[in-house]
Amino acid sequence: MRILRMILPLIFVALFVTSCGARAEGNAEESKDKKTNESEKRAVITLSTDEFVKKVADFRSNAQEWKYLGDKPAILDFYADWCIYCKKLTPILEELAKEYDGKIYIYKIDTEKEREIAAAFGIRALPTLLFIPMNEDPQIAQGAVPKDELKKIIDSLLLK
Repeated sequence: MRILRMILPLIFVALFVTSCGARAEGNAEESKDKKTNESEKRAVITLSTDEFVKKVADFRSNAQEWKYLGDKPAILDFYADWCIYCKKLTPILEELAKEYDGKIYIYKIDTEKEREIAAAFGIRALPTLLFIPMNEDPQIAQGAVPKDELKKIIDSLLLK
């Protein structure tokens, strides 16, 4: 009887510890899956200078002529982490990227990290959006453009 009184609490503790450990392990796996799914859903693409040169325009070798390298129209968002209006624009662009998934690219360029691109395009105000249609010259907009205006621009300029 005395042994049973000593062993029974140990069994309960062991069961409690193993069940909590399994739950934490399962939560970690679920959390990892959620993060993977969220990153897959996020369709806004952050570009480095090297990626920009390969996917958008090779301004290093041909600075005089604009030649878009992409296979779909695009929006370039020149931003900085400290910019309040850039932060307001980010969720709007993410929504539009999901809404127009497969039809356009939405790229983000951090002007603090990718100074070479910002200098090449003469970016002075943030946020600056560059709209790149397939067969026309790019158009520029500065400031936080409302979502309904962005949709009009996408539909009339990029997807016409």
